[in-house]
This record gives sequence, C-alpha cells and structure tokens, in this order.
Amino acid sequence: MSFFGKFFSKKKEEELDKGLEKTKTGFFDKISRAIAGKSTVDVEVLDELESVLISSDVGLDTTVKIIERIEARVARDKYVNTSELNEILRDEIVQLLQENETEELQDYTFPEDNLPHIIMFVGVNGVGKTTTIGKLAHQYKLKGKKVVLGAGDTFRAAAVDQLKIWSERVGCDFFSKGMNTDPAAVAYETVQYAINNNCDVAIIDTAGRLHTKINLMKELTKIRNSVTKRMPSAPHDVILVLDATTGQNAIEQAKHFTAATEVSALAITKLDGTAKGGVAIGISDQFQIPIKYIGVGEGIDQLQVFNKRAFVDSLFKKIES
Repeated sequence: MSFFGKFFSKKKEEELDKGLEKTKTGFFDKISRAIAGKSTVDVEVLDELESVLISSDVGLDTTVKIIERIEARVARDKYVNTSELNEILRDEIVQLLQENETEELQDYTFPEDNLPHIIMFVGVNGVGKTTTIGKLAHQYKLKGKKVVLGAGDTFRAAAVDQLKIWSERVGCDFFSKGMNTDPAAVAYETVQYAINNNCDVAIIDTAGRLHTKINLMKELTKIRNSVTKRMPSAPHDVILVLDATTGQNAIEQAKHFTAATEVSALAITKLDGTAKGGVAIGISDQFQIPIKYIGVGEGIDQLQVFNKRAFVDSLFKKIES
C-alpha cells in the first residue's frame, strides 16, 4: 500500500494517477531529454532541470528553491548519477512542500462546534467554481450533512440556474434572490437561511471577479463583511478556485485574490485536462495557503482532498512502474 493508501481508496488513487497523466508524461519527457547522454548531475544538467521545472509551470521562485537544494545535495555527495535524479527531485519537492506551515486535510471535515459552517467561493469566470461547489456539496451530503447553496453570482447569465441545477442533482437546499440582486444581501440571507433551517454547511457562490478590476475585487470585502455581520465567526473558509490549465496565470490570480480578501484555502481544477499540473507545487509553496481540493475529472465524485505526498508520489509513479 502506498503512503496515502491509508486515506485514499484504490479508486481515488487511480483517479489521481489518471488525472496527472498529461502532466507527468510531459514532465518525464523533458527530464529524459535534459539528461540524455549524461552520466552525472553537473551544472549543465541542473540548468536543464531548471528549465524543465519552469516550463512545467512550477514557477520561478519555487524552481530556484528546488535547484538550490539539489545543488547542495550534489556538492555534499560529490558524485550523483543521473539515474538517481528523479528520486532526488521527488524527495526535495516533498520536503519543500512539507515544510509549508499549512494543515494537511485527510477528509472532507470541519469543526462542528460552531454550525452552520459557512464557506465562500471566489474566483474568475470559467475556472470551474460552480462545479466545484456542487462536487463539494455532494461530498458533504454523502456524510449526512444538511447543505444549502447560496446563489451570490447574481449578474452572470444563467449562473443562478446553474447552481440551482447542482443543488437538485446533489439533493441539497438552495437559496436565491434571483438575478441582478445585491450579492452581499444574498450572502447575508443565505447565512440566515442556514441558521433558521439547521443546516450544517452553507456554501456561497460569488461572481467571477475579474482580478484586474479593482472595484469588483473590493466587492468581495463587502460580501465577506455581510456574512460576518450575520455570524461573527463566519466565513469559516474562503476558497479560491484556480484553473490548472491556465498555468502561471493561476499564480497571478492567486496573488490578486489573496491581496483583496482573506483567502483561507485553494481549490485547483481541471488537472486532468492539462500538462501544467506542476503549478500546484508552486502555488502550495509560494502562498502558504493550503490547497484543500483538486479536480481530477468531470465526474461528480472526482473532487479530491489534496495531499502533498499523494500528489508527488503520483507525479513520479510513472518512473517507478
């Protein structure tokens, strides 16, 4: 059994492996080309590896950290064979991510001493925000939780209807004030609904804020304040959804959103549709905000709790098989 077999079913493990297939295929192809004809890890190999990591959307800052660690290891051990490079790289990535002072979730759980548990979702249009909300609601319903979805994306055509369809599919409650209404009012009344109807969880959708529009970003603060006004301890989570297929643009979005509001966790979607899955490594390292969830497929049950070790083990599994 793998390290994460204790927490992941065999089905989940296989889904993760399949979801990262495009990323690791491109990653390993690039590494193979970088070390072709080389027997030892020298300066030239490290330069090539640096290019591989950057082109795999790990990000410059995180890449520099990883390369510096490998350089120190090569200097200490004097002679490092290129055949060992994949194992060394995996070890250094795992250690880097484990040094992040972020909580590692094992399941879809939350403290139950202060219910309802209020979650705000933020992110630009098209990243899979509403779909992620629906999938998370499904996980909570499987655990017997009473869930309400609040339709705070009141300006985008069909956004309210899309969330309503998800609530019906999942079998949870739904709250809406219709199109073109005040999102802050919707957020406030969703919390009120959750309290009045003894819900365990309230998940509030928000409009797909263009992170370059300062006035729209400021509205996130208004929505958050509205939630806090009705329940002082809320929101208990503000989850930023990022699309892995956008690569480095996802990191830029994270910079803007974390500056605009107190993001407590990240969800990275569409990992199965891109070779840019390395962006998860850079995001986890740079922002010191936990990645809580990753999307590895279109199915309703293909939202997984992010586990650093599981992610890296899966990423390097092709070399071992």
